[in-house]
Amino acid sequence: MKNNDFKAFRTKIFLRSVIMLIISVLTVYFVYMYMFKDRFANYMVDFFQNFFHMDYAEAYSLFGQIFRNNRTMLILIFLAIVFLLVFYTYLKWFTKYFEEINNGVDSLISENAGEISLSPELFPMERKLNTAKHTIEKQKNDILTAEQRKNDLIMYLAHDLKTPLASVIGYLNLLHDEDQISDELREKYLSISLNKAERLEDLINEFFEISKYNLTKITLQYSRINLKRMLEMIVYEFQPMLKEKNLTCRIDAPDDIMIRCDADKIQRVFDNLLRNAVIYSYEGTDIDILAAAQNENILIKFANRGDTIPKEKLERIFEQFYRLDSSRSTESGGAGLGLAIAKQIIELHGGTITAKSDNEETEFDVMIPVS
Repeated sequence: MKNNDFKAFRTKIFLRSVIMLIISVLTVYFVYMYMFKDRFANYMVDFFQNFFHMDYAEAYSLFGQIFRNNRTMLILIFLAIVFLLVFYTYLKWFTKYFEEINNGVDSLISENAGEISLSPELFPMERKLNTAKHTIEKQKNDILTAEQRKNDLIMYLAHDLKTPLASVIGYLNLLHDEDQISDELREKYLSISLNKAERLEDLINEFFEISKYNLTKITLQYSRINLKRMLEMIVYEFQPMLKEKNLTCRIDAPDDIMIRCDADKIQRVFDNLLRNAVIYSYEGTDIDILAAAQNENILIKFANRGDTIPKEKLERIFEQFYRLDSSRSTESGGAGLGLAIAKQIIELHGGTITAKSDNEETEFDVMIPVS
């Protein structure tokens, strides 16, 4: 907390203290002057005469014995009374600030969503309490979000693993229950079961992969690679999928672009982006991969023709377990982990990945530092 944060507070305390001190001194002075003046003496003598039925001489003598002979004691008693009254008033005013702060702390830990309000001179404290309140509220929301994500994980895990597992069990039961089955049908059932089991293994590996990226510190193994050659190799591996939908993948990249990166992890990013482009492209369309140097960065674009992604979905596309079509089977759509992992890999390299979709064209832009 800076020294000048409570300058107004200190100034007000100082002025209030000086004012109360002056009032106390003036009060004692005027009472002292009044107590030993003739007007006060005459008042007290008249009081003694009327109340005790004394003559003037007796009443005046009594006044002298009580007030004049005990002047010092009376002054001290009066000073003590004035001091206690002033001190009590001062404490009552001063502790008002502690009551405000206490109420602010109560509001801080309560469910009340209102802003904490203190006296103007306590504005620095008010600001800090409201900052703490907003931080606590954000932490509560983060905890709720984390709890929801955990529930989503359980839901996705159950849903995504159930489908291939059920198929494996179903076809194995058919093989077990059929006493007489042709070799062709047995081969078909075994092929489907193997395919589903491999899909199940892929899903489990994906869940382990996202856990690894979340829970451990990834160490990148850097090497220099030719970007165009890597892209050509990935496209070659996708030829069967491209032919299945009659897609054409075009690469527009200079031959001499070299980047320093973790080749395996960057390949995983490009593989995922191309896989998504294939899955969500219209049949018979083109997929374009473009790469270009921009100052100290390399820009790689993956563009395909397909259904336009709504803005509200585009904003969540890099979230874990988020899929554009929640009803899409995991046969093609995956578990919704690929783009989340891709984003983490690119950020580990100090880069960025963004997506945009308009007029039935979707584009993913990856920006990676040259070194």
